Amino acid sequence: MAKLGKKYQEALKLIDQEASYSAQEAMELVKKAATAKFDETVEAAVRLGVDPKKQDQAVRGVVVLPHGTGKTKKVLVFAKGDKAKEAEAAGADYVGDQDMINKIQQGWFEFDVCVATPDMMSEVGKLGRLLGGKGLMPNPKAGTVTFDVTKAVQEIKAGKIEFRLDKAGQIHAPVGKVSFSAEQLSENLSALVDALNRAKPAAAKGTYMKNVAVSSTMGPSVRVDV
Repeated sequence: MAKLGKKYQEALKLIDQEASYSAQEAMELVKKAATAKFDETVEAAVRLGVDPKKQDQAVRGVVVLPHGTGKTKKVLVFAKGDKAKEAEAAGADYVGDQDMINKIQQGWFEFDVCVATPDMMSEVGKLGRLLGGKGLMPNPKAGTVTFDVTKAVQEIKAGKIEFRLDKAGQIHAPVGKVSFSAEQLSENLSALVDALNRAKPAAAKGTYMKNVAVSSTMGPSVRVDV
């Protein structure tokens, strides 16, 4: 750990902890401060001026990042008949109905996102504890319960992410990889910020977007002036 500590200390010297940078500058600093041997994920942390304990101040939504996340997600679609064929044609990794439900009940989780047609939800609902615990339950608000399986699969493959307010009143979301250009990362961040503004609850009072910071998996965080 001492070696990691030294690299982290060096990375910290690049960043003025008191300053807020433009999105482009912040992303350039994040890229410089990333020293791991793998392609680190760049994550945004946004502190919102809402009360996470209040139902009417919940913030949740989806956004398609213009440059994707740098990770292609494996998509499972619960569908039958023509809709199953449509899902396969759209590029879903796994398609099925009762057969897939049985596999999951036996402990199979080789996928990142679940999509279901509405007529499958009575069956998929039986997986509530298994899928819900991993945040994989299809949800109409996230666009993952739909008859338009082509659109759902294509958007997920293109870089659609879901965001949700945590108990501390923050949103954490990936906005790309260190291998992306600073411009691509800042455009992805901008898309996320726009989506958060659109998702602002009517009950939110005062300053809505309090603090935005970005960091790589192993690097220090950089404050962004949005």
